[in-house]
Amino acid sequence: MSTPTISVVLPVYNGAADVIAAIESVLNQSFADFELLAIDDCSPRDNSLELIRCFAAERGDPRLKVIALDRNHGLAGVLNAGIAMARGRYIARQDQDDFSKPERFARQVAQLEADPECGMVGTGAEIWSGGAFTGRVHDHPARNNELQHDLLINNPFMHASVMLRREVFETVGPYCTDKSRQPPEDYELWSRVARRWRVANIPERLMIYQEVAGSMSRTGDNPFLDKVVTIAAENIAWWCGLPAPDAACRDAAALGNAAYGKLSEKADVDTITARVLEASRAIADRHGGEGLAKRRDELVANLRHHFLQARRLPESASPLLALYRRLPLPIGARRLIRRWISG
Repeated sequence: MSTPTISVVLPVYNGAADVIAAIESVLNQSFADFELLAIDDCSPRDNSLELIRCFAAERGDPRLKVIALDRNHGLAGVLNAGIAMARGRYIARQDQDDFSKPERFARQVAQLEADPECGMVGTGAEIWSGGAFTGRVHDHPARNNELQHDLLINNPFMHASVMLRREVFETVGPYCTDKSRQPPEDYELWSRVARRWRVANIPERLMIYQEVAGSMSRTGDNPFLDKVVTIAAENIAWWCGLPAPDAACRDAAALGNAAYGKLSEKADVDTITARVLEASRAIADRHGGEGLAKRRDELVANLRHHFLQARRLPESASPLLALYRRLPLPIGARRLIRRWISG
């Protein structure tokens, strides 16, 4: 059996509504040399596995391989299982409810083959809801140095759009399954990747991202924020040559994500911005400074703005902030409530 250029890892968990369309979007790629690993993570509430098996039998496409796990692994665990099974030179992500446009793989393979030092490439995406384009998009920076800079605070990649070299996982390890560090398993991994490899985004919307009201990132206890702040603080510390984040790193990460409750009592905005400027200079020294001055200035201005907002909060706002972080609210509603709390 010949080795495919790409292994596509598609985790499935209660995905009956959209998974067949997601699979078809992969099978219809203009770049055809791939295997598609559709991995069911013991879906308990629908017939995802049966649907995929029936579709595979009817389609008869040998590139589609249906795998049923014998126990639930969670997203990071499923992805690691798929990567371990993959035979391709490149590993591509695909979600069960998102769709890849026909030229996605061709564009990404061309990017990776043109730049041997690039370990990962993502794409932009249209944001859809209820089967229709919302008019909103995921457009992230394309250049390595800008992406390295944005990773200081948050995640400038759409998870389901990425394609990585197999060697990346050999050098930085798999997705983290430590519950104290994920989710967000993607931001955690990209942070490790970017320390060893160049990274890129293709500035085209080659994916359709479907907003799902009940997705983990949009409801429940919002487990992301504290961990995002932790990872961001580690990224700032790494670029500053520190063995672990200090208070300034943690405060910068908190302010950058408007996590006012994580700000230390003795936080000093000049110390915070100095630490971020140090990290920014290190990125420019290693990856080039073109285009970074504006990003650096915007980041510093944003940190100062959030510092003032945090200091203006009345004591009575603390319990409101704690409640706001726990409520199952859409992102837009969260922003409005945060502005109201902040006065």
